[in-house]
Amino acid sequence: MDYFDLFLLFASVILSGGVYFFIKNPSKNFLKLLLSFSGAFLFAITVLHLMPEVYQNSGASIGIWIMVGFFLQIVLELFSEGIEHGHIHVHSHHHGAFPLTMMISLSLHSFLEGMPLATISEIGATHDHSHGHSLLYGIILHHIPVAFALVSMLIASGVSKAKTFIYLAIFASMAPFGALLGILFQEEALGNFENYYNNIMALVIGIFLHISTTILFESGSDHRFNIYKLMAITTGGLIGIFSFGM
Repeated sequence: MDYFDLFLLFASVILSGGVYFFIKNPSKNFLKLLLSFSGAFLFAITVLHLMPEVYQNSGASIGIWIMVGFFLQIVLELFSEGIEHGHIHVHSHHHGAFPLTMMISLSLHSFLEGMPLATISEIGATHDHSHGHSLLYGIILHHIPVAFALVSMLIASGVSKAKTFIYLAIFASMAPFGALLGILFQEEALGNFENYYNNIMALVIGIFLHISTTILFESGSDHRFNIYKLMAITTGGLIGIFSFGM
């Protein structure tokens, strides 16, 4: 990971969230298809690339961390209300107010996802993993529809555009901040970094498994939409399959 990768993490969220300001009537079906594509991509790189390596490096006991990540995401969604997989809930008590617990949950989610990116760092010490950039692209693809959903929810809740952009920037900075903290830890941990990396990666794998399967198991409102969703899932899955070594 270099500085351009950090910028890409940040800018992808800003640009995708900013698109909402220029679209008067955004298509909910398009957002669902984008989520399906990103969910399939995440699922593919998780089960084909991330899980095999973390088990190879740590053994069967690493599965405990995967379970912790999976159930941690369930807890986070109690506060984020499922915005990580495109759910947009606007309640009457939210009108004109900033949903603080949702933002904290979403930011923690993004921060944790960014920490394993230290392994493809060219800023700090080099720790080569062949799946590194697949993980980077997976996070970016996942964050694009989430950013769009976040802005949509905030605007619908009556939050001003200026404040919405500030909150969007905070969310955009979380994954790069997590990556930078991971790089700092990588420089300081020396021989212990491998254990740190495997545990955090397993945690993120659990989060990815929960999010991707939730997205994939949700059904559309009609048969025709489900066909389009199947196409999006197939495309995302195939790209994920062939992304090994990116």
